[in-house]
Amino acid sequence: MATLGRRLLRPALALLLLLLGACGLLVLPSLFGEAGGDQRLDLRELLALSVAAAEAGGRRVRAVHEAGPDLQQRTKGKTQEGAAELLTAGDLQSHRRMASLWASTFPGVRVISEEHDEAALDLSEPWDRKIPLEIQKLVPSGQTVSKDSVTVWIDPLDATQEYTEGLLTYVTTMVCVAIDGKPVIGVIHKPFSGFTAWALVGQGTNVSARESYNERSPQLIVSRSHAGTVRTFSQKAFGTSVNIIPAGGAGYKVLSLLNLNKAEQPDQADAYLHITFIKKWDICAGNAVLSALGGHMTTLDGKDIDYRDSPGNKEGLIASVGLDHLKLVKKVNGLGRAR
Repeated sequence: MATLGRRLLRPALALLLLLLGACGLLVLPSLFGEAGGDQRLDLRELLALSVAAAEAGGRRVRAVHEAGPDLQQRTKGKTQEGAAELLTAGDLQSHRRMASLWASTFPGVRVISEEHDEAALDLSEPWDRKIPLEIQKLVPSGQTVSKDSVTVWIDPLDATQEYTEGLLTYVTTMVCVAIDGKPVIGVIHKPFSGFTAWALVGQGTNVSARESYNERSPQLIVSRSHAGTVRTFSQKAFGTSVNIIPAGGAGYKVLSLLNLNKAEQPDQADAYLHITFIKKWDICAGNAVLSALGGHMTTLDGKDIDYRDSPGNKEGLIASVGLDHLKLVKKVNGLGRAR
């Protein structure tokens, strides 16, 4: 009888709370769906949406390029080194689709994208909430995080310069979910091959590290637009015989550290080095993927990168998996000041 009494009291109490709220006498708690409470988000859903958004953006990137030749290319500014920052229809259409999926599925979640075109978001095509079988098998459900702790980083088109040059193997779309500033979910999608790498730190991933890496004389993958400067820097740190692989796109560079076949990933490197300013939407997803594999992405002096707010990382980076990361940091530490 006591149990029955409690069951009868619950709807009556809910009705009383709603009436008081309607009269302005009570702020309704979050269990009634109102803002202000500690809303919890399921990590597996966040991962599945990250994959869906990266792949949906990638379809727009590919469609624009295949419809060519006019990519509606323009310059949106310059990098700190004076190089032109390009913007294409592929960047914008990918951003609109990716940002729209997040806005329609988890309104109020903080999303930071490389592009800005919020007026054009389309909320009429929300995520279908389907969890891919691969994720279902590898990632348990029910693990949640506070909505307020989440920051989503979107790169709608990584390697725009290469995209305009037809160097499409470098192009990726990326999504990263950071929890309290730490990269936890990372997705790197290659639109022109259809390959998607994803990882949830501590839970599962669909990629792996290679069996061995060259620690004594590592092959370093670096920005192709700053290859000369990085070569000088790297020779001071690792010796004059160091091998340098210039490449486009931060996502591509992270994938070069993984165990992928040569057809999918032509370049294979032992470490990823960047010595100048870089935006966090370029690196957050890769950081999460490497962390899930026991690897690291840090500033040149070995500090973790905080993904809570400011979009820029001024301290350069070094990334590795399967190597003694501290040794790498010691080799480059201090040299970054003289770049």
